[in-house]
Amino acid sequence: MMKRLIPTFNRILVQRVIQPAKTESGILLPEKSSKLNSGKVIAVGPGSRDKDGKLIPVSVKEGDTVLLPEYGGTQVKLGEND
Repeated sequence: MMKRLIPTFNRILVQRVIQPAKTESGILLPEKSSKLNSGKVIAVGPGSRDKDGKLIPVSVKEGDTVLLPEYGGTQVKLGEND
């Protein structure tokens, strides 16, 4: 049984999107275009607090598509998904 991952503070949970090798019209894409690291935001933490204790919300929401840094973040494997 899998538990749901809930991000804390200003962290987000992103699922990597695998780019297609071919467009819908049948045009083959070069390998370099598939190296673009993008992902879909699955879960968002509530945000962080400033020095006065006020909540600063996260600027992205669930369902947004974001670009991922090549060596950033922490990879998590949950079941069959990364």
